[in-house]
Amino acid sequence: MNAGGVTSMPSFLQKFFPDIYIRTQDHTVESNYCKYDNQKLQLFTSSLYLAALVASMIASPVTRKLGRKQTMLLAGILFIVGTVLSASAGKLILLIFGRILLGCGVGFANQVLIYTKIYIFHIFIRKLDMH
Repeated sequence: MNAGGVTSMPSFLQKFFPDIYIRTQDHTVESNYCKYDNQKLQLFTSSLYLAALVASMIASPVTRKLGRKQTMLLAGILFIVGTVLSASAGKLILLIFGRILLGCGVGFANQVLIYTKIYIFHIFIRKLDMH
């Protein structure tokens, strides 16, 4: 099923998923499931989420070694490189690789933010114990 966004833009579909574009132009088929049923499209969509999941697990030891500030800088760099690669991609493989880098940036940043919240919570608890 189409989640909307870029995957529902005709120009995007024409360039990267021409078979899906042809199916979306066929107005005799009512179900979006049949129109958007494509493994490459599903790979494009899920690559960001899977990369974010894996990167958040890798980011924990990286954060312990480099610190939160350096890890957030790395997350930002991964996100920017992924954005540039995705925006300039002419082939599907480059588009998916860009999405993977975007996911790594999201995963690293998310893990660092959670780590920071836990750290702040522990400081807050210690201050409560002192009073």
